[in-house]
Amino acid sequence: MPHITLNSDAPGIRGLFMFRPETARPLNELVEVLLRQESTLSRGERELIAAYVSALNECRYCFSSHAAYAAAQLPEGMALVEQVRADLGAAPVSEKLRALLAIAAAVQQSGQKVSEQEIAAARETGATDLEIHDTVLIAAAFCMYNRYVDGLATIAPDDPASYTARAQRIVSDGYLALLAESQRRS
Repeated sequence: MPHITLNSDAPGIRGLFMFRPETARPLNELVEVLLRQESTLSRGERELIAAYVSALNECRYCFSSHAAYAAAQLPEGMALVEQVRADLGAAPVSEKLRALLAIAAAVQQSGQKVSEQEIAAARETGATDLEIHDTVLIAAAFCMYNRYVDGLATIAPDDPASYTARAQRIVSDGYLALLAESQRRS
């Protein structure tokens, strides 16, 4: 049961966006740039970073959402997402992605936990300054999104199919298109 009365039964951050639509656009613009704009990291990899941080923060709604979005864009699908969540060290990801996920995990604890060694390790695997920057910003942003969703005790559906259905729309249309559609309906 949400801590505040929302004007919608939409789950997670979607209900919060409907409650306070003027915050929805900038927050969606940020996630659109970070997770969908052209990058040397694939969309699936960036969604995986978001899902991983959300798992570390124990945000069920955000993890379930971004795990589904990552799975829809990674050839290995949900199996890879679950392997990363369970044991990053043993997960079958590139050394560069493993190093970036380690940086994301440090950010999740505190920005000050990111060490020179983690940055150097990422660079040794070929990570660029832009990839390191975006990893830190994705991790920081998802800490904020996770706390926003859980701090107001939003609804998180139990059925994985609800997240999978939305994943197809996110992959094909993006965050801003779905935001515009939901605002037209409300």
